[in-house]
Order: sequence, then C-alpha cells, then structure tokens
Amino acid sequence: MNEIFSPVSLNKTEQVARMLLSRIINSDLRPGSSFGTEAELLAQMNVSRPTLREGLRILESQGVLTLRPGPGGGIIVTRPKVDVIAHAMSVYLRLNNVPFAEVLKARIAIEPALVRDAASNGTEAHFSEMEQTILAMESTDCSDQTIYNENRKFHSAIAKASLNPVLEAFWLTISIMASGETANIRYSRRNRSHIIQAHRRILEACRQRDPDAAQRAMSDHLGELDDLLRARFGARLAEPTRITYKAANSIE
Repeated sequence: MNEIFSPVSLNKTEQVARMLLSRIINSDLRPGSSFGTEAELLAQMNVSRPTLREGLRILESQGVLTLRPGPGGGIIVTRPKVDVIAHAMSVYLRLNNVPFAEVLKARIAIEPALVRDAASNGTEAHFSEMEQTILAMESTDCSDQTIYNENRKFHSAIAKASLNPVLEAFWLTISIMASGETANIRYSRRNRSHIIQAHRRILEACRQRDPDAAQRAMSDHLGELDDLLRARFGARLAEPTRITYKAANSIE
C-alpha cells in the first residue's frame, strides 16, 4: 500500500507532512539518507516556505527525519525510536489522569505473553544475553543501580527474543515510562536473591522451549516485583503518570 490514509481532513501543513512521509516510504530511503534540501523540496512542491518548514518539523518531532543547518547539512532520514511512542503515551496518560499503577498493571499483563513467545521463538544468542545479565547480578560487588540496570536488560532481552516487534515496542514503551520512577529503588539481599532465582527459572524454561513454564515463572516473578514496588512507592502509585521526554534524534 503506497498511500497513507486519514479519516479526518488535514490542513495544508499536515498534508505536506503526509506527502513527505509517503515519499520517504515509497522511495525506500534508509536512515542516514539525504532527503534533499529545503530549496529542492520547494522547487518540487507547490507550497510556501513556512508551510514546508512546518511539515518538516512535524516529521522531525515524529523521529522520521532530522534537520541539519549550515554547510553540509540538509534533511536527513532517521528511524523513529520507541521513546517517541513513550512520550506520546505518557502525555495521553498524564492529561487523562491515569495513575502510575496502571502502567505497572500493563507490564504485568504484557510480559507473560512476551515470555511465551520468547520460549518458542528465542535463539541461543537471546538466551545467552539473558544469562549475562544474571551473571552480572550475581557479582559480589553488584550495586543497587547494577541490579536495576541488569534487570531491565533481562526483561528487554525477553522482549527481543519474542520476535514480536509490536509487543516489544509496547514493552519498551512501558519500560521507559516506568524507568524514571523505579531507577532509585533499593534492593535487600532477599530481594536480589529472589530476582536472580526467578530469572534463572525463566531462562531455564525458555531454553527448554516450555512456554507454559516460562509464563508461570514470569507471572510469579512479576507478582513479587509488584509487591516490592508497592512497598517502595505506596501512595505514589495513585498519582498521575509522569511525562517522559524523547531523546534527540540520532541516525541508526
């Protein structure tokens, strides 16, 4: 399908942004490719300079391209990152007063499905990546921040191993929205032990290609994590979800 349809009427700027996006898709331009210059686009399209610039800014905000001023600059195609989704979702949740607890509930709902797919579809490379995070957490000099980082890596590796890009994007979006709230959590020795043991059980079930066991292990693990987060944050869970901000565009 070459065209991008919208159920609502668009103003001129939105029409230009839609036309430019269609051109990028239909031309199969890869990240880092030049999309030309402003002067070249003005010569090709029957629009004013302000309208073109606003259309380009829309696509820049969506992570589709980046605008480089000065000599050697121009309009460069980029690949949208999941933090664009996370920002839009967090704005929606914040303005609709959705509490942060609902973000955690969404995580509990999505991860068992991810780990089922990981057990069925993951490769040994994925499982080795998961194991490396466990080994890092087992280190005697492992700090709370390392536990936090390696825990995120483990769950992100599961999302990747699922080979389901849509569910992976949902997981990464939730992870980004939750990261600012959970980054400073402290882990007791008992917490650490439970996390490591749970990760070991999940990994073993994945390597045995047992989706049911992997899902049970993940559900048990998420229940423990939910208890830990509720004890740590308490009333904060009832507050509206905070807005996350996307990083500056980079070319991949």
